[in-house]
Amino acid sequence: MSKQNEPLDPKDEKQNSRVPEAADEGVANGEGATAPDEEPVVELESAESLAAKLEQAQAQVSEYYEELLRAKAEVENIRRRAQEDVAKARKFGIESFAESLVPVKDSLEAALSLKDQTPDAWQSGVEATLKQLVGAFERNQLKEVAPAEGDKFDPNVHQAISSVPSDLPEGEVVQMLQKGYTIADRVLRPALVAVSSGKPSQ
Repeated sequence: MSKQNEPLDPKDEKQNSRVPEAADEGVANGEGATAPDEEPVVELESAESLAAKLEQAQAQVSEYYEELLRAKAEVENIRRRAQEDVAKARKFGIESFAESLVPVKDSLEAALSLKDQTPDAWQSGVEATLKQLVGAFERNQLKEVAPAEGDKFDPNVHQAISSVPSDLPEGEVVQMLQKGYTIADRVLRPALVAVSSGKPSQ
Protein backbone atom coordinates (compact mmCIF):
# COMPACT_ATOMS: atom_id res chain seq x y z
CA MET A 1 0.00 0.00 0.00
CA SER A 2 1.32 3.40 -0.90
CA LYS A 3 2.05 6.03 1.75
CA GLN A 4 -0.43 8.40 0.19
CA ASN A 5 -3.29 6.16 1.14
CA GLU A 6 -1.97 5.40 4.59
CA PRO A 7 -3.84 7.05 7.43
CA LEU A 8 -2.06 9.89 9.15
CA ASP A 9 -0.75 9.45 12.59
CA PRO A 10 -2.75 11.58 15.05
CA LYS A 11 0.53 12.79 16.56
CA ASP A 12 1.67 14.04 13.15
CA GLU A 13 -1.64 15.95 12.76
CA LYS A 14 -1.13 17.78 16.02
CA GLN A 15 2.40 18.73 15.04
CA ASN A 16 1.27 20.00 11.63
CA SER A 17 -1.60 21.96 13.16
CA ARG A 18 0.77 23.73 15.51
CA VAL A 19 2.84 25.23 12.73
CA PRO A 20 0.29 27.84 11.60
CA GLU A 21 -0.42 28.74 15.23
CA ALA A 22 3.25 29.36 15.82
CA ALA A 23 3.43 31.43 12.70
CA ASP A 24 0.43 33.42 13.86
CA GLU A 25 2.03 33.96 17.22
CA GLY A 26 5.16 35.23 15.50
CA VAL A 27 3.15 37.75 13.53
CA ALA A 28 1.26 38.77 16.66
CA ASN A 29 4.53 39.34 18.48
CA GLY A 30 5.88 41.36 15.59
CA GLU A 31 8.34 38.74 14.53
CA GLY A 32 8.77 38.60 10.81
CA ALA A 33 6.41 41.54 10.28
CA THR A 34 7.40 44.95 9.03
CA ALA A 35 7.46 47.48 11.89
CA PRO A 36 5.25 50.53 11.32
CA ASP A 37 6.83 53.97 11.00
CA GLU A 38 7.59 55.35 14.42
CA GLU A 39 6.09 58.80 15.30
CA PRO A 40 8.67 61.60 15.68
CA VAL A 41 9.50 62.49 19.26
CA VAL A 42 8.37 66.04 20.19
CA GLU A 43 11.16 67.86 21.88
CA LEU A 44 10.10 69.73 25.02
CA GLU A 45 10.96 73.41 25.36
CA SER A 46 14.08 74.14 27.25
CA ALA A 47 13.99 75.54 30.74
CA GLU A 48 15.64 78.74 29.51
CA SER A 49 12.85 79.29 26.96
CA LEU A 50 10.14 78.72 29.54
CA ALA A 51 11.83 81.08 31.98
CA ALA A 52 12.04 83.79 29.31
CA LYS A 53 8.34 83.43 28.50
CA LEU A 54 7.45 83.58 32.19
CA GLU A 55 9.52 86.72 32.66
CA GLN A 56 7.83 88.34 29.64
CA ALA A 57 4.36 87.46 30.97
CA GLN A 58 5.22 88.84 34.41
CA ALA A 59 6.46 92.09 32.87
CA GLN A 60 3.22 92.45 30.90
CA VAL A 61 1.13 91.81 34.00
CA SER A 62 3.14 94.43 35.88
CA GLU A 63 2.55 96.93 33.06
CA TYR A 64 -1.20 96.25 33.08
CA TYR A 65 -1.28 96.65 36.86
CA GLU A 66 0.43 100.04 36.65
CA GLU A 67 -2.05 101.16 33.99
CA LEU A 68 -4.91 100.04 36.23
CA LEU A 69 -3.53 102.06 39.15
CA ARG A 70 -3.18 105.16 36.94
CA ALA A 71 -6.74 104.76 35.66
CA LYS A 72 -8.04 104.34 39.19
CA ALA A 73 -6.21 107.48 40.33
CA GLU A 74 -7.59 109.44 37.38
CA VAL A 75 -11.15 108.33 38.15
CA GLU A 76 -10.67 109.35 41.77
CA ASN A 77 -9.41 112.79 40.67
CA ILE A 78 -12.41 113.24 38.36
CA ARG A 79 -14.79 112.27 41.17
CA ARG A 80 -13.11 114.69 43.58
CA ARG A 81 -13.20 117.55 41.06
CA ALA A 82 -16.87 116.85 40.34
CA GLN A 83 -17.67 117.04 44.05
CA GLU A 84 -15.80 120.34 44.31
CA ASP A 85 -17.68 121.73 41.30
CA VAL A 86 -21.02 120.73 42.82
CA ALA A 87 -20.08 122.34 46.13
CA LYS A 88 -19.03 125.55 44.34
CA ALA A 89 -22.22 125.58 42.28
CA ARG A 90 -24.30 125.30 45.43
CA LYS A 91 -22.30 128.02 47.14
CA PHE A 92 -21.99 130.47 44.25
CA GLY A 93 -24.98 129.48 42.09
CA ILE A 94 -26.81 132.73 42.88
CA GLU A 95 -23.74 134.89 42.28
CA SER A 96 -24.94 136.10 38.86
CA PHE A 97 -28.42 136.86 40.19
CA ALA A 98 -26.97 138.67 43.19
CA GLU A 99 -24.79 140.81 40.93
CA SER A 100 -27.92 141.81 38.98
CA LEU A 101 -29.78 142.77 42.15
CA VAL A 102 -27.05 144.95 43.67
CA PRO A 103 -27.80 147.93 41.34
CA VAL A 104 -31.48 147.64 42.22
CA LYS A 105 -30.63 147.96 45.90
CA ASP A 106 -28.39 150.94 45.13
CA SER A 107 -31.25 152.68 43.32
CA LEU A 108 -33.67 152.10 46.17
CA GLU A 109 -31.21 153.43 48.73
CA ALA A 110 -30.53 156.48 46.54
CA ALA A 111 -34.25 157.17 46.21
CA LEU A 112 -34.74 156.98 49.97
CA SER A 113 -31.81 159.27 50.63
CA LEU A 114 -33.31 162.17 48.63
CA LYS A 115 -35.32 164.67 50.61
CA ASP A 116 -38.29 166.78 49.58
CA GLN A 117 -39.07 164.80 46.41
CA THR A 118 -42.17 165.56 44.44
CA PRO A 119 -44.61 162.72 43.81
CA ASP A 120 -43.72 162.74 40.14
CA ALA A 121 -40.01 162.47 40.86
CA TRP A 122 -40.66 159.65 43.34
CA GLN A 123 -42.79 157.75 40.82
CA SER A 124 -40.19 158.24 38.11
CA GLY A 125 -37.47 156.88 40.38
CA VAL A 126 -39.56 153.84 41.34
CA GLU A 127 -40.32 153.09 37.70
CA ALA A 128 -36.61 153.26 36.80
CA THR A 129 -35.80 150.90 39.67
CA LEU A 130 -38.52 148.50 38.53
CA LYS A 131 -36.97 148.42 35.05
CA GLN A 132 -33.64 147.50 36.61
CA LEU A 133 -35.33 144.67 38.49
CA VAL A 134 -37.09 143.38 35.37
CA GLY A 135 -33.76 143.42 33.52
CA ALA A 136 -32.15 141.44 36.33
CA PHE A 137 -34.95 138.87 36.10
CA GLU A 138 -34.55 138.53 32.35
CA ARG A 139 -30.78 138.05 32.54
CA ASN A 140 -31.28 135.20 34.98
CA GLN A 141 -34.16 133.53 33.07
CA LEU A 142 -36.73 134.52 35.67
CA LYS A 143 -40.01 135.01 33.80
CA GLU A 144 -43.47 136.12 34.81
CA VAL A 145 -46.54 133.91 34.57
CA ALA A 146 -49.39 136.38 34.22
CA PRO A 147 -52.48 134.77 32.65
CA ALA A 148 -55.08 137.17 31.25
CA GLU A 149 -58.83 136.83 31.50
CA GLY A 150 -60.04 134.14 29.13
CA ASP A 151 -56.75 132.22 29.07
CA LYS A 152 -57.00 128.44 29.40
CA PHE A 153 -56.26 127.22 32.90
CA ASP A 154 -52.89 125.44 32.94
CA PRO A 155 -52.34 123.32 36.06
CA ASN A 156 -48.60 123.24 35.31
CA VAL A 157 -48.14 126.96 36.00
CA HIS A 158 -51.48 128.05 37.50
CA GLN A 159 -53.06 127.37 40.86
CA ALA A 160 -56.84 127.74 41.10
CA ILE A 161 -57.92 129.50 44.26
CA SER A 162 -61.62 129.48 43.47
CA SER A 163 -64.14 128.43 40.86
CA VAL A 164 -66.78 131.03 40.05
CA PRO A 165 -69.76 131.16 37.67
CA SER A 166 -68.91 133.22 34.61
CA ASP A 167 -69.91 133.89 31.03
CA LEU A 168 -66.52 132.47 30.10
CA PRO A 169 -66.33 128.78 29.18
CA GLU A 170 -65.62 126.38 31.99
CA GLY A 171 -61.91 126.01 32.76
CA GLU A 172 -60.85 129.48 31.63
CA VAL A 173 -59.20 132.08 33.84
CA VAL A 174 -61.63 134.67 35.17
CA GLN A 175 -59.14 136.69 37.21
CA MET A 176 -55.44 136.62 38.07
CA LEU A 177 -54.96 137.14 41.80
CA GLN A 178 -51.17 136.93 41.89
CA LYS A 179 -48.45 136.59 39.27
CA GLY A 180 -46.40 133.45 39.11
CA TYR A 181 -42.77 132.99 38.09
CA THR A 182 -40.64 130.38 36.35
CA ILE A 183 -36.87 130.14 36.36
CA ALA A 184 -35.22 128.28 33.50
CA ASP A 185 -38.62 126.71 32.61
CA ARG A 186 -39.06 125.45 36.17
CA VAL A 187 -41.97 126.77 38.21
CA LEU A 188 -40.74 128.99 41.01
CA ARG A 189 -44.24 130.04 42.03
CA PRO A 190 -47.54 129.27 40.27
CA ALA A 191 -49.90 132.08 39.36
CA LEU A 192 -52.95 132.29 41.61
CA VAL A 193 -56.17 132.51 39.60
CA ALA A 194 -59.94 132.25 39.79
CA VAL A 195 -61.37 129.82 37.24
CA SER A 196 -64.73 129.84 35.50
CA SER A 197 -67.17 127.10 36.39
CA GLY A 198 -69.35 127.97 33.41
CA LYS A 199 -72.44 130.08 32.96
CA PRO A 200 -74.64 130.41 36.02
CA SER A 201 -77.75 128.31 35.96
CA GLN A 202 -80.98 130.17 35.19
